[in-house]
Amino acid sequence: MRVVTVSLNGLQRAIEAGFFDWIKGADADVICIQDHRMRVYELEDGPYRPDGYEGYFLDGENLEDGGVGIYTRQVPKAIMMGFAYPQADMRGAFLQADFDAVSVASFLLPDALTNPPLQDMKNDFLEAFTAHLNKTLRKRRQFLFCGNLQTAHLVTDADAIFHKTELSGFLGPERAMLDKIFDEMAYIDSFRAVEKGSSEFSWQPEACAMSKRKPGIRVDYQIASPGLAGTVETAWIDRTATFSDHFPVIVDYDIPY
Repeated sequence: MRVVTVSLNGLQRAIEAGFFDWIKGADADVICIQDHRMRVYELEDGPYRPDGYEGYFLDGENLEDGGVGIYTRQVPKAIMMGFAYPQADMRGAFLQADFDAVSVASFLLPDALTNPPLQDMKNDFLEAFTAHLNKTLRKRRQFLFCGNLQTAHLVTDADAIFHKTELSGFLGPERAMLDKIFDEMAYIDSFRAVEKGSSEFSWQPEACAMSKRKPGIRVDYQIASPGLAGTVETAWIDRTATFSDHFPVIVDYDIPY
């Protein structure tokens, strides 16, 4: 099962920049998108559905909040919108598709790097999302949570500018939440399960233009429930993709689909 997650900065713009052409060569079973910036009714037919895929979407009360979606080759058994956290539900920030062997969710946290007033909202959202993952551990199903945490976990996941400057995305309390997810709760950072190198960044934010070069940070994740340990076969970030300033994260799992 091949799963892709990518934050788009607008689906219409990404399609014009080659997103659907990229999909043709990606051979993915499930593609989780974030930040589509469209209304669900606009996404119901042709131009926004790549050939061979069904599409499911959620939008926020405000278009600038982004919204999330899931493209899938196989029709899900069920779709779940939101995770009973009002801020996420209002922002259209969590959508889950249930398949026979696994549930796959697309999620998007608030971006406080480019919009610092959202930091408190981001902190609350991250805490609520972490609590949801903790509750999920009690379920018998296996889960993949795919999306943009707006936060890097390890020193190797962020350019040196984040180490030296107090910037959202690499703050101590944010990273402590990821410690809880990956260390205490034993969720799997699917990319890091097989790729251990440094400078494996998924985003090059313009907000860090204070640097002479364009620094990067890994904020886009596929988070697998502990029962999927050992199922990650390969994982990579496609830094040749040019349809967004976020790069797609692609993971192959030994999971039936």
